[in-house]
Amino acid sequence: MIKEKLETAVKDGNLLATAEQNINEFLNLEPSPEWVSLGLEELINSNNWEELNDRFHCNLAFGTGGMRGRTIGKIITSTERGGSKEGETPAFACVGSNTLNEFTLLRATKALFNYLNKWMQQRGILEQPRLVVAYDVRHFSPKFSEIVSKAWVKMGGYAMVFDGPRSTPQLSFTVRHRYAHAGVVITASHNPYHDNGFKAYFGDGAQLVPPHDLGVVGEYNRINLSEISHWLQEGGLNDAEVAVLPTEDDMAYKGALEDAVLNPDLLKTTAPKIVFTPIHGTGAISSVPALWDHGVQVALVDEQSKEDANFSTVKSPNPENPEALLLGIKVAKKTKSPYVFASDPDCDRIGVAVEESKGSFTFLTGNQAACILAEYRLLALKHQQILRDDNGAGFALIKTLVTSPLITKIATGFGVRCINTPTGFKWMAQKMLKYEEQAQTRIQEEEGIGLDFDSTELFTRMDILSRYSTCTVLAAEESYGYLPLDLVRDKDGNASSLAIAEAFAYMESTGTNPLKFLDTIYQKYGYHQEKTENIYFEGAEGSATISKLVESYRKNPLKNVENFKVLKKKDFSEEGFIDEDEELLPKQNFIQIFLDNDYSIAIRPSGTEPKIKYYLFGCAEPRSTDLEATKKAVSETLETIGAWLVEDAQQRVGKK
Repeated sequence: MIKEKLETAVKDGNLLATAEQNINEFLNLEPSPEWVSLGLEELINSNNWEELNDRFHCNLAFGTGGMRGRTIGKIITSTERGGSKEGETPAFACVGSNTLNEFTLLRATKALFNYLNKWMQQRGILEQPRLVVAYDVRHFSPKFSEIVSKAWVKMGGYAMVFDGPRSTPQLSFTVRHRYAHAGVVITASHNPYHDNGFKAYFGDGAQLVPPHDLGVVGEYNRINLSEISHWLQEGGLNDAEVAVLPTEDDMAYKGALEDAVLNPDLLKTTAPKIVFTPIHGTGAISSVPALWDHGVQVALVDEQSKEDANFSTVKSPNPENPEALLLGIKVAKKTKSPYVFASDPDCDRIGVAVEESKGSFTFLTGNQAACILAEYRLLALKHQQILRDDNGAGFALIKTLVTSPLITKIATGFGVRCINTPTGFKWMAQKMLKYEEQAQTRIQEEEGIGLDFDSTELFTRMDILSRYSTCTVLAAEESYGYLPLDLVRDKDGNASSLAIAEAFAYMESTGTNPLKFLDTIYQKYGYHQEKTENIYFEGAEGSATISKLVESYRKNPLKNVENFKVLKKKDFSEEGFIDEDEELLPKQNFIQIFLDNDYSIAIRPSGTEPKIKYYLFGCAEPRSTDLEATKKAVSETLETIGAWLVEDAQQRVGKK
């Protein structure tokens, strides 16, 4: 009866053929928990074809940020809900091939284990594969963490977990600190409350890059559901023993955060006053104690300091959205604090609002905060004579191709290098690993000594890296992710909070503020402004629409954008592009367009969300005599270009 209903739905055009195939795989699964068939039968018998298409039209895949997907369906079946109430975590995640549930999670865990085990055997590493698992405050995060760690043990590995929620950067650090071979964090970062995710890390503490990511994806695609479904039978994972990490690991990470601050005395003598909100996530666990330890005056947003999987005080727990900082601004006005910091749920990103005039706040973009950090940190290193005129080639700023070109000009102004990578912090982490390995090799060859970087004092480490390879002063991306230290290999909201607070302390000590400091940067290097346009295509058809749209720019390339002529195009899906280290860039579904007014555009489908992103970069000549007029002119031009691109995109996909 059920299969006949599915066949009829396909014939009537209500159900996609791929969805039918994936649904049948779940229905035919042996062994299978009863809640799977009961939930599917409920959706099928009630003719919820749109929900079934969304859940089953494809298989959830690894993207630039690992795996993310819905854990709570638009429709929650009574079986999935169990005894939970509205707003509580359901008994089971939503069943689907395209959702993040117990099945897709175990499939990803086994894929990571299988790949790592083969990789270790090929290199003669005769050790038990060690895994560190962390999780945030989202629905199912504690349960998913337990499933991943226990399955790892059942397969023959050794798993270590935290005793509660922790930030993503702490996971990255702990993988290195514990000499683990891999790490997993259960989080969907800033996605809506109904999502969760699986981020995989390798032994260097960074997210997977080639060949590891492709290797894990290959393993994932080879695994059948029947290989992992027995673990979901009652008691299937109960006898797996997992190690709980002690308090010492929290203290070790706390110690590592000290390296984010270049001048601790500055924070203590000119302690800035800030408001901090973790937006219901993990940010207050490490950021606030670290700020307090350095003398920063911190006021909390009480309503948002409570862990809440529904993120009930905001529309979206995304510090890129000004709305998420509004409660923080209210507290700032009451406490007369000129700064508001906000972290996303897994605290790898930080949003900042600063007082523009009495009681009026403005929001820094990710590019602006990155430029402030870059300029200040290079100034600080130069003042301390760590960076000098004769050693600038040994230092670098690292950024993604879609992050402000102003950072490149800042690097040039200080005589240091700027390295551009594809989108995704894992590529910047890959550069940092390469620089570390280069330095270790050279110091071994030239000095005859080995060196453990992670146990070496900060400024000694910077000196060695700058002399024997490259010292990364800052890694940054436009989407509010920054890394001001090298003991972590992912963007770090905890470390960034400290680094930004230090930069603000410097400004206060010199009688300026962040907005005036930015203006001095613009006067020095030229005015730069960036804008992002996002177009969302949800549901089963969304992915196909995005692919069609990107392909249209290749088959029918833009010749003009509004009234501006396209001078050059770079399509990074083609081979042959190299970076500033003269290394081959990996192929990516990403297009850059350069206009005749010195503006540029980047077009990229998101790897973690159902949207296509347009990055717009505007600029004006340095040392403009009327900066405010320049800002207005650039802003208006970006608005015009952005509106034109959106309208053109809608026409390309037949929406107009």
